[in-house]
Amino acid sequence: MPVLTRLIPSPVAVDIRAGALNDLASVLADERVSHSGRLAVAVSGGSGSRLRERIAPSLPGATWYEVGGGTLDDAIRLAGQMKSGRYDAVVGLGGGKIIDCAKFAAARVGLPLVAVPTNLAHDGLCSPVATLDNDAGRGSYGVPNPIAVVIDLDVIREAPARFVRSGIGDAVSNISAVADWELSNRVNGEKVDGLAAAMARQAGEAVLRHPGGIGDNGFLQVLAEALVLTGIAMSISGDSRPSSGACHEISHAFDLLYPQRAASHGEQVGIGAAFAMHLRGAHEESTLIAEVLRRHGLPVLPEEIGFSAQEFVRVVEFAPETRPGRYTILEHLDLTTEQIKDIYADYVKAIGS
Repeated sequence: MPVLTRLIPSPVAVDIRAGALNDLASVLADERVSHSGRLAVAVSGGSGSRLRERIAPSLPGATWYEVGGGTLDDAIRLAGQMKSGRYDAVVGLGGGKIIDCAKFAAARVGLPLVAVPTNLAHDGLCSPVATLDNDAGRGSYGVPNPIAVVIDLDVIREAPARFVRSGIGDAVSNISAVADWELSNRVNGEKVDGLAAAMARQAGEAVLRHPGGIGDNGFLQVLAEALVLTGIAMSISGDSRPSSGACHEISHAFDLLYPQRAASHGEQVGIGAAFAMHLRGAHEESTLIAEVLRRHGLPVLPEEIGFSAQEFVRVVEFAPETRPGRYTILEHLDLTTEQIKDIYADYVKAIGS
């Protein structure tokens, strides 16, 4: 009888709780990530460096590397600095840019990566992708999944509220992204990985349906778990399909058309998700997403992040060009400028002010 199962790329340790950072060394030792304590720790000049003073005594064998930014050059420079050391693993301690730099550098020198995020701004903390600025703008680079993820809810609570809100928008947008994936399956026969879709959708639903707010540990726990599960879903599918559909195309269009004015990623994909669900005729779901985003202090209209209705129409019209080959509700409807204007007016009426 054949073993009809598959191996799922996922971290060997996921520790999400208040005070988790205090036990980082023991978690890595217990899970056999680093018995010796020889670690290369990449930190930012902000939240990461402040935490360095706190946890350095518990990591006596670590070498600390301060990372200046989130560019491809920064990541390559970090890899070069770490190459001469004999480390068990790389620890990325900080925000998304630092973790993405650490992911890329760890992959380049052939070491496992331990992700220790200091905020929950997006779903990249456990994904097999490093997003880095380069000479052409911004690129996504395939990397191995983190071998461990340690999220200290006390640290998360100290981060600016806008970072948590951004993570909420990113998690909730999974619902729209999976709907786009299933649409492509029905129209084009694109294969949907059922396990990846289920994980991504339920992660989004858990955040959408949770009654708590950003000041509650219970809600932060669910949000952190949702973002980790989303990253694993992307590993299972082998691409960003479980979490990236029309919602992310709209966000990319904001970034490309208005690079100096773009809002946070989570704010943009949240608006994109609510609007995309309206486009597909799922008006109840669109309204619910908008209500939840508002409850958490997120925008639901482009005007709330400084864009006019006319600019948003341009964004939606341009959005399909940001991901050639990806089929979403935007490609399916192939709307004209006038049609987008009319549907946006309906969307505004449907979700209220």
